[in-house]
Amino acid sequence: MNKLPSKRKRTTSASTSESKLLDDQDLENISVEENPALATIDVTAVEIPELTEQEQSDRLHLERRVERAFFEAGKALTELRDRRLYRSTHKTFEDYCHERFGFSRRQPYHLIEAAVIFDNLVEKCERNVHILPTNEWQVRPLSKLDPDIQPEAWEQAVESANGKVPSHRIVKDAVQRIMERTQVPNTYQLGEVCQILAKDNPELRGKGGCWGIVSQVNEFSCTVKTWNGEYTVGLQHLKSYNYLPAECEQMREICDRINQVYSSGLEESVQKFLEMLGKQNRPYLTALEEKLLSFLEMEIGV
Repeated sequence: MNKLPSKRKRTTSASTSESKLLDDQDLENISVEENPALATIDVTAVEIPELTEQEQSDRLHLERRVERAFFEAGKALTELRDRRLYRSTHKTFEDYCHERFGFSRRQPYHLIEAAVIFDNLVEKCERNVHILPTNEWQVRPLSKLDPDIQPEAWEQAVESANGKVPSHRIVKDAVQRIMERTQVPNTYQLGEVCQILAKDNPELRGKGGCWGIVSQVNEFSCTVKTWNGEYTVGLQHLKSYNYLPAECEQMREICDRINQVYSSGLEESVQKFLEMLGKQNRPYLTALEEKLLSFLEMEIGV
């Protein structure tokens, strides 16, 4: 009788020891799960093979295609506009771009302008500057500069980006530094009639001598509407005709009329006539010019 309590005690003790052992193991497992720092992780080394010569060539080719995507778009849009390949379905280039590509009114012109700047950088940048723009937004600030100065601004931007493709902000800062060095106040006003001076600017090829109506006044340039579209022109490439306000308004109306007929896509001889009107250095049409323009408006249903 005296041994029974002792036996039960030993059984309890063994049970308690086993329970304690299980608790310790569970605690250890929980501890590892809840604290990853205590876990041991096996890392298997994976060998990454080097690119073959053909793969390196393919990579470079594909990278160049990505970089030039916006450039190719700008060149294609230029041809679509200049050859009026939209005329069978749309009256204006802007309407065509909006319905076909979903572009805003200004977007195709930004891409066209960016393609011209890209060409200029490829031609004039130092040979050791192999970093070129990869999208239109990066080069847009360069449109404020003369083509001869654009490469300098781009090279400074690449240097600021430590040899990488610079962002829009970095390019804008480089442009701003150059413009502050040669700052010229913009005194043009909306609706003012100006003559375009092409000089050696490839962006204005074929526009020398044309007149345009200022539709937007920028810090160092103006957007002008001509007989066949809108262009952003640096102040050094503009010359005011100093027309009276009434004459400027009359020229604005003439510009709208010419542009509407031009956008209709009539034959080449008509385009030549409109181009001639777009280069007249007087604020009015002669009686014969007025009759011809009115007849063309009737032809397109205006």
